[in-house]
Amino acid sequence: MIALEDDDVATRGRAWLASLAGRRVTVVGLARSGVAAARLLRAAGAEVVGTDTKPVDALGREVAALRDSGVRLVTGDDAARAFEGATLVVVSPGVPVDAPQLAPARAAGLPIIGELELGWRATEAETIAITGTNGKTTTTALTGALLAEQPRPVLVAGNIGTPLAASALTFARDGLVVAEVSSFQLETIETFHPRVAAVLNVTPDHLDRHGSFEAYVDAKARIFLNQDPSDCAVLNADDPAAAGLAARTRARVLWFSRRRALEPGVFVRDGWVAAKLNGHVEAICPLAEMQLRGQHNVENVLAATVCALWLGLGAAAIRRGIGRFRAVEHRIEFVRDLRGVQFFNDSKGTNVASTIKALESFDERVVLIAGGKGKGQDFAPLAETARGRVVHAVVIGEDGPKIAAALTAVGIPVSAAPTMQAAIDGARAQAGHGGVVLLSPACASFDMFDNYEHRGDVFKKLVGALS
Repeated sequence: MIALEDDDVATRGRAWLASLAGRRVTVVGLARSGVAAARLLRAAGAEVVGTDTKPVDALGREVAALRDSGVRLVTGDDAARAFEGATLVVVSPGVPVDAPQLAPARAAGLPIIGELELGWRATEAETIAITGTNGKTTTTALTGALLAEQPRPVLVAGNIGTPLAASALTFARDGLVVAEVSSFQLETIETFHPRVAAVLNVTPDHLDRHGSFEAYVDAKARIFLNQDPSDCAVLNADDPAAAGLAARTRARVLWFSRRRALEPGVFVRDGWVAAKLNGHVEAICPLAEMQLRGQHNVENVLAATVCALWLGLGAAAIRRGIGRFRAVEHRIEFVRDLRGVQFFNDSKGTNVASTIKALESFDERVVLIAGGKGKGQDFAPLAETARGRVVHAVVIGEDGPKIAAALTAVGIPVSAAPTMQAAIDGARAQAGHGGVVLLSPACASFDMFDNYEHRGDVFKKLVGALS
């Protein structure tokens, strides 16, 4: 990591942004985060150069529109020229810091930060940051919904779909930011300092990027980098890798567990979410009022409850928020019931652990649609969970054959489909009345789709058109 100079980190908020006026800043990677970063920097008066290895005509209308705001675009084969005269580099999460396209910046000793760091510096609001291999989007959305029960403005942003940089300039200084943060984003923080930092779980994922599970854990642990004893760290006592991070934070640790009572922490007791933070047990909400499926969502509710309690929300308000909250799009999202066959969209299931949790949420017979870009994962644990739950699987995408091999090894019938339409048709034929068709790919989407949202939207559109 290349650090910023001391005078660059002395301030945060409007004062720091003002220091960028007239300076040349290069934004690397022009997907959603890069576009938001470029717009923020231009609003601050910086001279902005945007660069991507793809040509402009392959990047979409939003990137082309950056020119109208004064951003100079240097793409394709000319990308190496983008760093000439730069004093700062802002990198999108999809671009590793050791990527070849950043070689000129590294050689010149330029400071490199990520869009999350940029967005955090541009706002002066208190921040709650949530990470984990699985569940972070639901937990972030739920935490935002709970905090909406109090009077301060709330912004839900980050990896959840709205880059922090997109709203940082206009969001209230006295508000609360609830940010979903990924390991990719945490690699490029320097001063990012959440008042509350939660790690929900850590299981193998993105090994193709991080190289090893240990490096992936290290990236997640960076969420605690700048916390101090006045801050709060929220950890899952039931997840060994997450629990092990307690030794890597200076903040006060609050636990959550669905298996046992903890102090200080939030847990399940007699069918209720309960908390013991100040020496006595307080009942918060009956689990029966949850609108979410699966034990993993019980954990998400517990984690969000810890965050809300730490920030001063009362039990009654938390109970209202939990009862009102519905599943986030693309996370075990009910699509429709067609002649006794229920269709669920879990396109956010981009790794094995996430799909395992999705399967554990169903008692019905499941026909699973899975496959995509596997990121170097082992699919044997998925097969063991699928045994006895999945009556048939339809595999798609680049690593569909690897999933098929793992599933057939445990006796699960498998067919392959070249398209999502063919996968849906094949799954529907196998499901039968009372069955479930579940899209939960256990893989990334980039071999066939733009992102997991695109994959889930295609699935929902095609299911909606079935007759």
